[in-house]
Amino acid sequence: MELEAVNHATVSTTTRDTTRAEPKPRLLRQSRSRLSHENRILLLVLASGCGAMMLAMFLLWSGNHDTGTKWSLTFIVVVMWLGFAFALRSAVARPLQTLSNMMAALGEGDFSFRVRGASGGALGQLTEEVNALSKMLQEQRLGAVEAGALLTTVMTEIDVAVFAFDGDRKLRLVNRAGERVMAQNAERLLGKSAEELALAECLEGESARTLEKIFPGQSGRWGVRRSVFRQGGKPHYMVVIADLSRALREEERQAWQRLVRVLGHELNNSLAPICSIAGSLEDIMKREARAADWEDDLRRGLRVIVDRSDALGRFMRDYSRLTRLPKPQLRPTELGVLVRAAVGVEQRLPVTIEPGPDVTLEADPDQLQQLLINLVRNAVDAALQTGGGVRVSWGMNGSSLHLFVQDDGPGIANPGNLFVPFFTTKPGGSGIGLALCRQIAEAHGGSVSLANRAVGKGCEAVVQLPLQSSSQPVS
Repeated sequence: MELEAVNHATVSTTTRDTTRAEPKPRLLRQSRSRLSHENRILLLVLASGCGAMMLAMFLLWSGNHDTGTKWSLTFIVVVMWLGFAFALRSAVARPLQTLSNMMAALGEGDFSFRVRGASGGALGQLTEEVNALSKMLQEQRLGAVEAGALLTTVMTEIDVAVFAFDGDRKLRLVNRAGERVMAQNAERLLGKSAEELALAECLEGESARTLEKIFPGQSGRWGVRRSVFRQGGKPHYMVVIADLSRALREEERQAWQRLVRVLGHELNNSLAPICSIAGSLEDIMKREARAADWEDDLRRGLRVIVDRSDALGRFMRDYSRLTRLPKPQLRPTELGVLVRAAVGVEQRLPVTIEPGPDVTLEADPDQLQQLLINLVRNAVDAALQTGGGVRVSWGMNGSSLHLFVQDDGPGIANPGNLFVPFFTTKPGGSGIGLALCRQIAEAHGGSVSLANRAVGKGCEAVVQLPLQSSSQPVS
């Protein structure tokens, strides 16, 4: 049986010198003072055949044979004895040598080698296990290389600056976006301290925050996140810096566009009739021969101007109210009492209150009641169109409170503009109710959403509010 180490990367048989390993000095001295394993095998084989050789020599030389025959047979027997001994030594040592070369290759990180030539028995099982280990290590290395290549590509291509600092606050890694922010290439940046790079404040304070900062390559508003990882048993710091200026400018531009569109629509609704009626009244006053009822036309025209002016004034007051929402004054508030008070304001339609858990939450009762009044009023407006009903319920989900207002109205036709200030589809509506509800909910750390109901007609408003640590069921 013969084993052979095959390198699948080069498809060739490879022999390695086991002396390339680096044993400890004391072990090396011991190996020089003792016989090697294969030499001990050789001596044992020679010793096991020594008795038979002596008996054969005695019988041969004590027999009636001529001297030439005796020496010839002696030579043949001795050669066969030594040949079998060395063959057995080779059969034992060669597989061990091959496995030793295999383990040396694995130790050096070369996982492409395979051992072949052994089948069955303990040695065959050993070679199978070694080959399986080599294959597993090769697959793991390939996966690590591919993952490293993917990580490198992602780090290079993402438009977010990434900096890694060691425990001494020296820069050890920077991606392409970080180079653009610092206006220098990586070779000049690596090894510098956070103070030299003006990034010291990013390694201190809150781990996630927003700051205004001027960097050598860029300036603006930045979102900064910091995390800690360990490498070589020592803490390192990863700092991610994202430019928020472009996104904020885009959001600001879109907000201004929506606001100007709504303001323009509302102003045109008031100014256009005022201008038209004012022009008509001016024509009436310029006529020398006026109609008999010209005074009635004048009074009607002036009344329209007054009404539209009042509507424009109300619109501006609503706008001022929306932009000056005070900070909520939080105090313990019983939700059940708050819901019943808000529902009691609505007298046009009986509103059903479905009992929920008794809970006290930290909230501004005045603002929260105004939120509920607006949602219930909208639900009743929708239900009156179809003759349906309105239901209010609530429940808890983990650390959040969910308040539901459902109606059996016609549903939402244009959900995209629901929370746009001053947008309304109701005659005489101000268009600030839902926008004000969202502001109140977000000021309490929650949210408001409206959607058509999945089952049945109408829509459902959901108010999500956090349950503070001081919140507790009402006894």
